[in-house]
Amino acid sequence: MLETARCVLRRFRKEDEEALYAYLSDPQVVHFEPYPPFSWEEAAAEAERRAQDQRFWAVCLKEGRLIGNLYLALGDFETWELGYVFNRATWGQGYATESAGALIQYAFEHLNAHRIQAFCNPENTASWRLLERLGMRREGLLLQNVYFRVDENQKPIWQDTYAYGILKEEWESACKI
Repeated sequence: MLETARCVLRRFRKEDEEALYAYLSDPQVVHFEPYPPFSWEEAAAEAERRAQDQRFWAVCLKEGRLIGNLYLALGDFETWELGYVFNRATWGQGYATESAGALIQYAFEHLNAHRIQAFCNPENTASWRLLERLGMRREGLLLQNVYFRVDENQKPIWQDTYAYGILKEEWESACKI
């Protein structure tokens, strides 16, 4: 468990199904995600699955309400990938920046992370601005590198991706650790 000024980051629980459904069923929230909005049954199954998946962190307000999630997965060469999804009712209030910053700090201090990377759709302005607030640098634009949906003819709808990253020494320098 990790704590910030306003949030608690903890592992998911099966009982998180209702809060998970509240944001994963919202088409605006999942618009840039590789999956469609969740049904109640899918959210319940996902809460149970995430309770066993150490890559997912539930982000809760200090009073206990689950408002979103962070994702942190180990890749090659001590590089970890960061992801996030938050309830639309909490957008613009700094919770994602606060909690993601705490998780990045944890990864560098306790997980031997050399580098953190993240990817987002260039059209997702809020996402890439969040990454930049976290001190991450835009490292590139990958053209038509991924698709999550197909058109009416079952042809891929290709999309571009921004790649962001930050090294441990950059984080430490920016944070004056």
